[in-house]
Amino acid sequence: MKNICKYLSIALLCLLPTFAHAGEAQDMAADPVLEKRMIGLADKLRCLVCQNESLASSHAELAEDLRREVRELMKKGMSDDEIKDYLVARYGDFVLYEPPFKRYTLLLWVGPFALLIAGLAGLMLQLRKRKQAAPETQLSAEEAQRAAELLNSKDPQA
Repeated sequence: MKNICKYLSIALLCLLPTFAHAGEAQDMAADPVLEKRMIGLADKLRCLVCQNESLASSHAELAEDLRREVRELMKKGMSDDEIKDYLVARYGDFVLYEPPFKRYTLLLWVGPFALLIAGLAGLMLQLRKRKQAAPETQLSAEEAQRAAELLNSKDPQA
């Protein structure tokens, strides 16, 4: 009997780190409609820690806190736009996946198109320079006939 208790206590001690590592269950609103609304809004917000994940898909502790805060604001009766405005006032436009078109975000919205146009203009200039640098030469009738003979011949050493 002592051996069984000894082995059972050793087994429980071995499992202790597993129980300590288990995290809390994720908060979910009691109202499934509210939870769906929160997830819809959180998909449009950026996680401030991960930066390339939405608030809805992030597992960071700050993201969990922000989702909890968004739920509380929704329970208070705030609209999605009011919640976005609140978060932007607190964290800046960075929290939005689609930042608004403002003077200081102009480069963000116009920059890729400006780079594309500049790249195409550079390509066109380079192609024009190349065309001017290598003028086309006309073959004489004799050279054209010799070229045709070489192309039509089956012997590669001709």
